[in-house]
Amino acid sequence: MPHTNVVLSLSCRDQPGIVAAVAKTLFDAGCNVVEAHQFNDAETHLFFMRMRFAILKPGGSIEALKAEFEAVANDLGLSWTMRSLKEKQRVMILVSKFDHCLADLLYRWRTGEIDMDVVGIIANHPRETYAHLDLDGIPFHYLPVTKATKMEQEAQVWELIRAANTDLVVLARYMQVLSDGLCAKLAGRCINIHHSFLPGFKGARPYHQAFARGVKLIGATAHYVTPDLDEGPIIEQDVERISHHNTVEDLVRKGREIERRVLARAITWHLDGRVIMNGSKTVVFKD
Repeated sequence: MPHTNVVLSLSCRDQPGIVAAVAKTLFDAGCNVVEAHQFNDAETHLFFMRMRFAILKPGGSIEALKAEFEAVANDLGLSWTMRSLKEKQRVMILVSKFDHCLADLLYRWRTGEIDMDVVGIIANHPRETYAHLDLDGIPFHYLPVTKATKMEQEAQVWELIRAANTDLVVLARYMQVLSDGLCAKLAGRCINIHHSFLPGFKGARPYHQAFARGVKLIGATAHYVTPDLDEGPIIEQDVERISHHNTVEDLVRKGREIERRVLARAITWHLDGRVIMNGSKTVVFKD
């Protein structure tokens, strides 16, 4: 059977012949390209590309294709990944008391809207906090944390992530700041949902801040986690208009709705290989 829906994502220094060299390599290996996106960043002089293709060559394998692709990748200085979308990525979800994003992700996962393997949930609140959610079959890890036990708890978090062979960590309103060391270990594979349209209204009670300022837009931001708090490369944002008729409770409700859809989009695009790092920014080839 041919391998379909194989995705190649890459970046490199912009130079002539990148598309031709990549396309020829895939053609010679018996592949058929079905989707392609590219972007030349005039500011950084970097090139980004995502291709989705099928391996039609009898007996062809992704492993063999990767070996063949190494030569052109080395010649062009590519930073690249290649995988079949049939290979579900393993996702660990971290959550605190607010569980609206967790509930949404579990629904999208169970209905097949987000194609992933949920390998576990880590929470700093006990399982009873989420008694209204269907957690059957999902390993649940209750790891309480205080200022005195933060580093010990974080070591346990990392061990669970490592032991589960986790591909992606999702902070689904996990209200604990990760240490610089853990951020470094999870670089490029940890997505946070921030309850604000960054960079405004940082810190606690953002919707109350927005209400006090009489804002006309509220929003949410999904970004990769870095040691710089809430400053990681942004993947997706969304906003919604409000008016003087809206109460703080309205803003909180609307904000949770935005957070759910923004986080879901960011995770889906990451899993599909549509997000490529570009320094402090990202290139997102949306579907």
